[in-house]
Amino acid sequence: MSDQPGRQRYLTVVEVAEIMRVSKMTVYRLLHSGEMPGVRVGRSFRVPEDALEHYLATSIQPVVVDTAADEAGRRTS
Repeated sequence: MSDQPGRQRYLTVVEVAEIMRVSKMTVYRLLHSGEMPGVRVGRSFRVPEDALEHYLATSIQPVVVDTAADEAGRRTS
């Protein structure tokens, strides 16, 4: 978090990619599509830390595993 109250911390694309454990290209795609807000600084982007936290909190989707399809796949292999 930020050291000074009321001060927004901005992350680089590399920092966001490391936090999310994805490639830089994935972060750029999210920024260009508007799915993740960012600020353009010259030719590079910065992502507000709270915007990343909000994106991660609202992007969580449950993973559904179809065990019947999994069992059928194991029998045929």
